[in-house]
Amino acid sequence: MNQINPRKLLLSKWTAAQPRNREKHFLVTELFRDEEGTVLEIELQAVLTHRSERLPWQTLQDTGCWRMGWQ
Repeated sequence: MNQINPRKLLLSKWTAAQPRNREKHFLVTELFRDEEGTVLEIELQAVLTHRSERLPWQTLQDTGCWRMGWQ
């Protein structure tokens, strides 16, 4: 399991463990916070296709789906 500080996720790089549609490398482009400033969700953007996806930041902790950095 990846150790992640949600406040430092902005512009971090991620690699999909099981790429789909040739989308392997991703970049966190936006953080979505609640009123207290707690990070709830992130926006991941595929580097190749520029497709964006919004998901809970905790999904990045699953090493079966995501790896830190571009590999």
